[in-house]
Amino acid sequence: MSGTTHHRSSHDTAPPSDVTDTLLWRLAYDVAEAHQPDAAGRCQNLLCGGRQAPCDPLLNAERAMRLARGDAGAAAPAPAPRPRPAAPARPEHPRTGREAA
Repeated sequence: MSGTTHHRSSHDTAPPSDVTDTLLWRLAYDVAEAHQPDAAGRCQNLLCGGRQAPCDPLLNAERAMRLARGDAGAAAPAPAPRPRPAAPARPEHPRTGREAA
């Protein structure tokens, strides 16, 4: 295990009093801090490659911070399940005319 420690900006900030999931809030806070837009309005994080802000990681971090505060309205509705493709019909046995096993 590495002897180095990482300082995260969430360590310097107290979570709001209504946070119910401190770990989620701190992780989301750190992601949000790392994906702030620059003066040109682009994400300054190298992983985003200069995409226009807000980038997906920032949007997801903001949503996670709301969820960590118990904001059930922040949760997106579950996507509708995709219909399953029909199972292919089994071929008939050439001699008996029954389905092959």
